[in-house]
Amino acid sequence: MTTPALTVRKPRRPRSLARRGAEITAGVMLLILSPIIGGPLIPGPFGFIGSAIGLALILRNSHWARKRYVAFKRRYPRIARWVDVGLRRRKRPRPE
Repeated sequence: MTTPALTVRKPRRPRSLARRGAEITAGVMLLILSPIIGGPLIPGPFGFIGSAIGLALILRNSHWARKRYVAFKRRYPRIARWVDVGLRRRKRPRPE
């Protein structure tokens, strides 16, 4: 029996501090503005989609936000599963 070949990922270039700050700022602005714009101004699902994009930008760049998300995920695993689907994250096994 043979083992499947492991794919080696090329390491990513780290993002600059200015880019990370800009992405966090854009994420916060999306989280603040999407319910305001998505409610009465633009009909449709923009409020939900804008909030999801803002959350993804913040989680991608902020260590503090990731720690909070992990705590949320442990407390509410059913809701966190849907958030992971929306953020296109793979399910990782919890350490026992």
